[in-house]
Amino acid sequence: MNLPDFLAEDRYGFIHVAGHRVGLRHIVELYNDRYSAEMLHDQFPTLPLALVHKVIAFYLENTAEVDAYVQRSRAALDCQAAAPRRGPDAAELQRRMTAQQPKESA
Repeated sequence: MNLPDFLAEDRYGFIHVAGHRVGLRHIVELYNDRYSAEMLHDQFPTLPLALVHKVIAFYLENTAEVDAYVQRSRAALDCQAAAPRRGPDAAELQRRMTAQQPKESA
């Protein structure tokens, strides 16, 4: 997907508004939930309203590609959320238990 100058892609494939942390996925998902440009601007007040309109126009001109990106992005997030989280190992648990024990007075 050819991105305009107001969108950027980081090394992990996250597409965001250039100079901001607001993702293309964030805007598109809310837009598809019937948020207007003004409502999106209220949600992301650091984005100028004109820029919100540009992002929406880009989406409408590239709907199939952007929808595929949003779907891949959402699937990756769901996969990360479903993955088991690694807990502390035995040495870390022992360290924590030792730290919790009251100190002996000399």
